[in-house]
Amino acid sequence: MNIFKKFIKYYKPHSLLFYTDMFCAVIVSIIDLAFPQILSYLTKNLFTQDKPTILHALVFVGIALLVMYIIKYFCRYFIISWGHIMGARMENEMRKDLFNHFQRLSFSYYDKNNTGEMMSKLVADLFDITELAHHGPENVFISALKIVGSFIILMMINFKMTLILLFVTIVMVLFTIYKNIRMAPIFTDNRIKIAAVNSSVQDSLSGIRVVKSFANETVECEKFNKSNQAFLSSKMETYKTMGNFHAWNSFFEGLLYVVVIVSGGLFIAEGSLKITDLAVYVLYINIFINPIDVLIDFTEQFQKGYAGFKRFNEVLETQPDIIDKAGAEPLSNVLGEIEYKNVSFRYNDDYNVLDNVSLTIKAGKTIALVGPSGGGKTTLCSLLPRFYDITAGSLTIDGKDIRDFTLESLRNAIGIVQQDVYLFDGSIKKNIAYGKADATDDEIIQAAQNANIHEFIMSLDKGYDTFVGERGVRLSGGQKQRLSIARVFLKNPPILILDEATSALDNESEQYIQKSLETLSKDRTTIVIAHRLSTIKNSDEIIVVTDVGIQERGSHKQLIENDGIYAHYYNMQFEGLE
Repeated sequence: MNIFKKFIKYYKPHSLLFYTDMFCAVIVSIIDLAFPQILSYLTKNLFTQDKPTILHALVFVGIALLVMYIIKYFCRYFIISWGHIMGARMENEMRKDLFNHFQRLSFSYYDKNNTGEMMSKLVADLFDITELAHHGPENVFISALKIVGSFIILMMINFKMTLILLFVTIVMVLFTIYKNIRMAPIFTDNRIKIAAVNSSVQDSLSGIRVVKSFANETVECEKFNKSNQAFLSSKMETYKTMGNFHAWNSFFEGLLYVVVIVSGGLFIAEGSLKITDLAVYVLYINIFINPIDVLIDFTEQFQKGYAGFKRFNEVLETQPDIIDKAGAEPLSNVLGEIEYKNVSFRYNDDYNVLDNVSLTIKAGKTIALVGPSGGGKTTLCSLLPRFYDITAGSLTIDGKDIRDFTLESLRNAIGIVQQDVYLFDGSIKKNIAYGKADATDDEIIQAAQNANIHEFIMSLDKGYDTFVGERGVRLSGGQKQRLSIARVFLKNPPILILDEATSALDNESEQYIQKSLETLSKDRTTIVIAHRLSTIKNSDEIIVVTDVGIQERGSHKQLIENDGIYAHYYNMQFEGLE
């Protein structure tokens, strides 16, 4: 019932369309139910009259029937067109709600879930849901009207024969309910298996350059075939169950006709039923059986839509780990003094990645974090914009706990340049402007100049309107990195995090970018994660972080003189070069 209530709320903005659709469904049902009655009346009362009377009456009968079916035409048009439009609008709103919720979910959700599965919920599941949203109420309502209406009329024609018919129908309904319960997990399994197929496709195509560089196309095809075959097996199981379901229901429908013919013949023989009434009775049997067929087909649609909506609802019920607390205030007038005080952190229920770490960074200073991979350097930086929340201790900016600030204002105050640059499939201008949505062309150009990328952009045929391709595939690593730096220049944050921003670049690109980063870091509180130790020699303080916490700290000169871990790493990199 909880899921049903959440499904119903999507009808509320479209209540006028919904009720009009249902009204049209009533009209269509009344017209379909009326025709056999009209035929029965004409057969008994008009067609037994003389020729002139019949011809005169047929003009009015024909006009009345024509008007009736013109009304049915407009009603059917509304049901098919605007009914589907209503479903499409609901799908649009559900997709918007789902996408917006994806945007709100924390990093921990994306650590555990695959992009392909999320895409499946956005596309395949929602299509089944919208088909249910449109056809569900309409099919159930029209079918119920026709079944009840035709059943009442059948009772009026012959009470005894209809009771026999009712018994067969009850058996048929009980069988349908039983099969529906059996089919529910099968359709849920379908959704899971197609999500796995989408996941496999997304994973392989996103890494197509790695696939081809290792000549592993065959490996990827085998991985895809495995998930594709699992989906096929699930679909085969579905169709076997559906085949059995429909075959039995077809048998029950045939049984209804057998009951009508045999019992009708008996009642005619004993004189309690007229032949003309049996003909009308058979017409109503068709009206009675047709909506039963519709409801039987609807069961498959319902199970698909219900399975999809359950998965959709599971995402919406997933609460972000990191949200604004009640009374959170915007972060403003940032000086940039940062303090980690006895900070501990763990992912899920794993061991502590950081354990009781204390660190103070003065406003406007540049500190560098160095040390072995897995020591917690990136984690330390990820806690500052609250990509994850600390497990214990406190983390403050300008003396105030970061959890007291709104997430939006906190993250707007922090600029991040990462080693793995993500560029969106669009123009260079749009990618730079991602740092400030309302930026002017002059501001974008100034940011590009500060990042030493303006001259390169102007050398391109379309300049700032040049498309970068998916993930910036048309640009080199250094060019992509400078665009990401231009973004941060445009954002102009008071706090800066440089996460191995030059580690994957050649020497020439590194020189360009290092100059850009030095300009960017000026008068900002800057945290640098670096493996290339030549890039951090001028930092105000260098901190050596290992898996047991902070081991060393000081200036480059002090740490070299101490001849500890930092000196060891430095000598490994530059032995024989200086």
